[in-house]
Amino acid sequence: MRVLSLIRSRFAPVLATWLTEPDALNAALERIVASRESTLADYQANVAMPLQKKLGKPPLAIAEEIVSKVDLSDICESVSIAGQGYVNLRLSPTWLAKCLMEAHADPKRLAVAPVTTPKTYVIDYSSPNVAKPMHVGHIRSTVIGDSITKILRFLGHRAISDNHLGDWGTQFGMIIYGYKHFRDDVAFAQAPVAELSRLYRVVQKIIGFQNAIASIPKLELALEKSKQKLAESNTKSAAAPQEKKLTKEIGIAARQLDEADEELKKARANVEASSQDSDFMERSKQHSELGQRVLKETAKLHSGDAENLNLWQAFVPNCQEEIHSVYTRLNIQFDHEFGESYYHEMLPAIVEDLLARSLAVQSGGAICVFLDGYEAPMIVQKQDGAYLYSTTDIATAVFREREFAPDASLYVVDHRQSEHFQKLFDVLRKIGLTHTELKHVEFGTVLGDDGKPFKTRSGTVVGLNAMLDEAVNGAYEVVCDPDRLQKSGYVFTEAEKRQISETVGLGAIKYADLSHNRTSNYVFDMQKMVQLQGNTAAYIQYMYARTRSILRNAESVGIEAVKWNAAPLALSESLELSLGLQLLRFEDMLNQSMVEYLPNLVTEYLYETAKLFASFYVQHKVLEPDAIDTTMSRLRLTDLTGLTLSKGLELLGIGVVERM
Repeated sequence: MRVLSLIRSRFAPVLATWLTEPDALNAALERIVASRESTLADYQANVAMPLQKKLGKPPLAIAEEIVSKVDLSDICESVSIAGQGYVNLRLSPTWLAKCLMEAHADPKRLAVAPVTTPKTYVIDYSSPNVAKPMHVGHIRSTVIGDSITKILRFLGHRAISDNHLGDWGTQFGMIIYGYKHFRDDVAFAQAPVAELSRLYRVVQKIIGFQNAIASIPKLELALEKSKQKLAESNTKSAAAPQEKKLTKEIGIAARQLDEADEELKKARANVEASSQDSDFMERSKQHSELGQRVLKETAKLHSGDAENLNLWQAFVPNCQEEIHSVYTRLNIQFDHEFGESYYHEMLPAIVEDLLARSLAVQSGGAICVFLDGYEAPMIVQKQDGAYLYSTTDIATAVFREREFAPDASLYVVDHRQSEHFQKLFDVLRKIGLTHTELKHVEFGTVLGDDGKPFKTRSGTVVGLNAMLDEAVNGAYEVVCDPDRLQKSGYVFTEAEKRQISETVGLGAIKYADLSHNRTSNYVFDMQKMVQLQGNTAAYIQYMYARTRSILRNAESVGIEAVKWNAAPLALSESLELSLGLQLLRFEDMLNQSMVEYLPNLVTEYLYETAKLFASFYVQHKVLEPDAIDTTMSRLRLTDLTGLTLSKGLELLGIGVVERM
C-alpha cells in the first residue's frame, strides 16, 4: 500500500484552499514524509511553517487549523502538533495490521498496486564490446540496469531492456588486423574469444606505444605552456591579492599543470617500458602507423569487404556465446540485443537528415554538429567516411522512438560518458524527440583498495567470470564452514552446499554494487561482501532463511500454515509495530527508488527490515505454547517479513535459499 500517498491525499483538500497552483500544492504535499525519529511519530507533516508568510498567521495556528480539518480518523491512532507547527501522525495498530494482512494475502505482489498511469521505458544497459571478455567494469551497468528494469515492471510500467552490444567499429578493425598478422591458430581453435582478446591487446599495445612516441613533443609543449600560465597567474595574483577570481584561476592552472605533467610521465613510461622488449620493438617497427592500418581494416569491414565481413561473421557468434554464458549465470535477460551493426545501414540517412536540417556542417573534411556550450563538436562522420558511435546512438534513439514510442529512455552508462550524452540529448531534442525523457543513469567506478580502478596484481582488468568464481568460493568458505554448520545443526550434501554458495556468492557481487549510490565510486572488497554480518546480501538472505526455519519449526510442532495464514494479526509490542510499519512502507520505497533510479534505496530498506526482524525474533518468542493467538499472529508477521525480503532481493536480481 502507498501509505504516504494516502496520507497526502487526506491533506490535499485542506491545503488546496490556500494553495491553488498545482506546483505549490504538490511542493507542500511533499513535505509530508515518513518520520526519521520513530519515537516521535510514524509520519510527519511540515506544511504549516511554509504557509506562515502567505497566510499571515503563526505556524502553530495554521497547524491547528489543518489538524481540525484533515480527516485521518480511520488511519491514525493520534494526530498531534509539535514544536512550532509540525504535525505528527501515529498510525493505528488496528489499521496497520489490516493493511499487513492484505499484503500477506497477496504473496506475489504484497498488495503493491500497479501504477495508475503506466509509462513505457527503454533501458539501455550492460552493452559490452563483444570482441573482449566481460570484466569487472561491466558489472555496474549490468546489475543497475537489470534492477531498474525489474522494479519498473513490478510497479506496472512497460520496461523494454536493450543490450546495445558493441559488435561493430574500430575494435573489430583491431581484431581483424591482429587475426591477419599475429594469430595463433592452435590457441584460436581451443579458445576463440581468449585468442581474439589477446590479439586486441597486442594491437592496442602497439598503437598505444606509437601514439605515446608521437605525443611526447606535443605533451612537452603543453607542459611548458601550463607552467607559463601558472606563473602568469601567480604574478597577477601577487599584484592584486584581493582578487578572488585570480585565486580560482591559479587553482585551475595548477590542476592543468598537474594533468599535463601526469600525461607526459605516462607517455614516457610507456615508451621506456616498451623499449625494453626487443621483440615488441621489432613488431612495432614492422607494423608502423598501426592506428591508420586498423582504420583501413575497419573501413573495409564497413564498406562490405568480403574477407573482413566473413571474419566478422565468424568472430561475433563465439563472442556472443561467451557473453551470454555470463548473463545466464547472473540470470540476466534482455528483450532485445540490437548491436551497433544493426544500425549501420541507417547511418547515411542520419547524416543526410542532420545536414538537411542545418544541424550538421562540414568542418575540416568531417561532418560535425556544433552545439552551444561545448568546446568540441559532435562528429557524426569522419573525413575518411567512417561513422562514429555518436552517429549510431542517434540512429538507435530514432529507431527506438519509431518502434517503442517510449516515455523515457534510460542509458545506464559510466559517468565518464556524461558529456557525450549531454550532446546526444541536445541533438535528439533538436530533431524532434521532445516528448521522451532522456536520462543518463550514470554510475561511478569500481575501485581496488589502492583507490584506483579495480585490477589484478598483474595490472590487467579483472575478468567477470573469474570474479564470480571468487565470490562463490568465498561464500562457500563462510556459509558452509564446518563449525558453523555443526552449530546450526544443518547437514547439507555437497550439491546443496554448491547451490547455496552460488546463490549467496552471486548475490554478494550484485548487492555490493547496488548498495552504493550509483553515482559514487566504491571499493571492491570480496571478503566483506560475503559476510553474514553487516549490510550484505548474505545477511539478508540469512534472515530470509531464518523466517523459513521458524515456519518449519511451527509445522514440526503441529501448527500448520493453513491455520496461521488465516489468523488475525495483532500488533502490541513496540518491535512488532516497528517491523509492521517497515513492511508497510515497501511500496512507497519502491516508487521512491525510481524517482532518480536509485536501487540503493531498496538495499537500505532490506537491510533495515532484516535488522528489525533480527531484533524482533531475539526479543520476542514467535512460538508461544501458552499464547496460541500471539503465536499465530507472529507466524504471519514472520512469513510476511520473509516474503518481503525475498521480493526485494528478487527485484535486485538476487535469489534466496530456504536453509542457510
